[in-house]
Amino acid sequence: MSAPTAVSEYAPMAQAYEAGGGYMIFIQAIASLVLRFGLAIPFWKSGLTRWDGFLQLRDQTVFFYEEIYKPTLFDYSIPYPDIAAWLGSFAEILLPAALVIGFATRVSALGLLVMTAVIFTIYPDTWRAETLPWAAMALALIAYGPGRISFDFLIWHSWKRR
Repeated sequence: MSAPTAVSEYAPMAQAYEAGGGYMIFIQAIASLVLRFGLAIPFWKSGLTRWDGFLQLRDQTVFFYEEIYKPTLFDYSIPYPDIAAWLGSFAEILLPAALVIGFATRVSALGLLVMTAVIFTIYPDTWRAETLPWAAMALALIAYGPGRISFDFLIWHSWKRR
């Protein structure tokens, strides 16, 4: 009996992948790009409403963190609302921007997943329309990475060539 070929018997998915050629690579790259934009846009839009100017938070932002944003699943307020307002507002701008260009994609998606979990504790009724899709997109990006259309891909391949 002859030895099995590596592609046909040990890795049937590799054979299917070769059948698709470069199309599968292209589809995966476009899908991850769409996921990155889909997750980044709602957080970016929310982050833009938090600022009056460069490094100037709106008064309403701090008020929301002090009075409105109270996790309903737990009986406590957000500690240090001034600091939380700054951190949350910076994260809503920086993480989506990094996600769109594909820089530190998994870390950015993890940060947005944590923010999604916090949003769920504050507004548990929005889980179907907002937090579930955001969590699914973040988990997909954490699991599968940024794709080929990203700075992460460029950095990784330039690092590998050294």
